[in-house]
Amino acid sequence: MSITVTEDRLDPRVTHGPTRRRLTGPGLPDASGVPSCEALEPDGPVRVADATGDPEGRLADGPRGRLVVGRPRSCDGERTDVLLLDGGTGEVPTAYVLHDRPGLTVREPLAPPPRTLVDFTAAVDELAALRGRFASCADRYGPQAAAEASRRLLAVFEEGAEGEEPAPLWKMAALIRPLALVAGPGSRSGLTLDLPPRLLDEEFGPQEIVRFEEVDFPAALTHEPTLRFLREVGLPEDGLWFSLDTEVPLPTLEEYTADDPGAASGPAGADRLVRLGHLPEDTSLVVDGTTGAVLCWCERDGALRPLSTDLSTLAFTLWLVHRERAPDAEHALSDAYERLADTMTRTLAAVDPLARDPAPGTPTDDGLRYWPGVFEDYAGAGLCA
Repeated sequence: MSITVTEDRLDPRVTHGPTRRRLTGPGLPDASGVPSCEALEPDGPVRVADATGDPEGRLADGPRGRLVVGRPRSCDGERTDVLLLDGGTGEVPTAYVLHDRPGLTVREPLAPPPRTLVDFTAAVDELAALRGRFASCADRYGPQAAAEASRRLLAVFEEGAEGEEPAPLWKMAALIRPLALVAGPGSRSGLTLDLPPRLLDEEFGPQEIVRFEEVDFPAALTHEPTLRFLREVGLPEDGLWFSLDTEVPLPTLEEYTADDPGAASGPAGADRLVRLGHLPEDTSLVVDGTTGAVLCWCERDGALRPLSTDLSTLAFTLWLVHRERAPDAEHALSDAYERLADTMTRTLAAVDPLARDPAPGTPTDDGLRYWPGVFEDYAGAGLCA
C-alpha cells in the first residue's frame, strides 16, 4: 500500500518536480515499511510543529515549518525522530527535534529523492520475505547465502545513493539483516534451527565452546534434542550477556536456590528448570528439562520469563551478538545506536519471534523481553565493538 496526495492539497513549498509527481502519483510507503510514511496525511506533508507537538511554541520558526512525511518505524513503535522532506531538492533526511533546545534539529541523511526511499524500503521488505530481488535466496541457508544476500542489498543501496555513502539505516540493514539466513529451519537437530557445523567454534574459537557430558546432566533434563545439542554443539562459555556455570554439574533451579543462602526462592516448577548459567542483574538462564524451552528467572523481582524458543535459537542469538561487532568495528554502526538496536531486534525476531513477543508465557511473565532490552541499553553500549 502507498500513501498519495492530491495535487490541490500538496504544500506549495514542494517545488521539486519528481517529488511532486511521486507524491501525487505512486506515493510513498505506508505504515508497513521500516521508514513509515504514515504521518503523510491525505492533506499532504505536515509541519514539524504539527507532527511532533509543540504546544508551547518553543521550536524556532525554521524547524517548526519544515515538512514531515513520516517516521523511522521501530519494533516497539516508539520514536522521537521524524522523516523530513526538502521541498526544493526532494531529499529525505531524518531529524531529532529537541523541544528543550529551541531551534535545534539533529539531521541525518536517509535517502535522495522519495523514489529512492521507496526502492530502498522495498528492497528491505523483499529481503525479509525472500521475494522479488531475493526470491532466489529462499530455502538457502548458511554463511554463503547470508553473504550473497548482503552483497545484493548493499549493491541496491550503493547504486541508489549515487556515489554517496548509504545512510546508517541502510548500511546496517545490508550488513546485519541477512545474518538471519545463516541458520536454517530445524530438521536434523529436532530444535527450531539447524546451525551450520562449527558455527560457534569459528566465531568464538573452539577453546571457548563448552560441550557437556552425561555426568553434567541432572535427572530433570530429559528433552533429547536439548541433551544432544549440549553434548554435540555446546555453548560459548562467555557470550557477553551470558556466562555458563562450568565448575559443577548443571543443577536444577530448585537445587541452585537451596544451595545459595542468599538466593530468593525459585518459581513454581523450579525442580524441572535446569540452570545453565547467568545473565546480568541477578538473572539465571534456565532450560525447561521437559520441553527444552529457554527462560530467564530474575531473582530481584521473582519473574520467570521466556528468553529464547530453545537452545538452537539461544546459540544463534549469542552468535549474532558476537558477529555484529565485526561490521561495527569497520563501519561504526553503533554511532547510530538506536537504529542498530532496532535492526538487531528485527534480525533476531526473523529467526526467533518469541524473543520479542510480549505475550505472557508464564504466570509471572510481565511481557518484558530480555534481548530487545539489552540491545536498546545505550548506557550499557553492549552492541559497541
